Amino acid sequence: MTTNEPDHPDHPDPPDHPDHPDHRTAEDLLNAVGPAFGRLRRTSLLEVENPISAKDLSRTLVLNLVQQHTQDSGKEVTVGAIAELLGVDPSVASRMVSDSIKTGYLTRAASQQDGRRTVLHLSPAGTELMARLRRHQRDAYDCITADWNERDRLEFARLMLKYVDSLDRLAERAKQ
Repeated sequence: MTTNEPDHPDHPDPPDHPDHPDHRTAEDLLNAVGPAFGRLRRTSLLEVENPISAKDLSRTLVLNLVQQHTQDSGKEVTVGAIAELLGVDPSVASRMVSDSIKTGYLTRAASQQDGRRTVLHLSPAGTELMARLRRHQRDAYDCITADWNERDRLEFARLMLKYVDSLDRLAERAKQ
């Protein structure tokens, strides 16, 4: 899609104003990233077509990890693995997992690799909640970027995925 529109047609400041996004210094832009991520988290409950309750949204932290680690690699996920992946105390992870089991989103099963261990699986209700979350996230993205040109929408998506794929570097740095 080709367009001659300015990158920020609805920005309240004119393009030559120092507060316009096109006139921020590199340092200003980089310093604004952290607060921007905070705003993203706070606005994740936008009223779009498929709203997710705040409680279910927090449950999806656990469900996403179970889905991601069992779907892609066939790994078995335990409560201990959830604690490690979320960076929380095992008792916190245990409460989070128990809540997701009580609500019917997760099930426990004996490990196929070691019968002494209990592993976690998404239930059909958990799979449906994750599908609703993905639709909600896409609806929110489409709503937020509705006035962006297609090139910017796709470039932002590409860069966001690149950013997320690079998160492992933080974990490696923390281990050093």
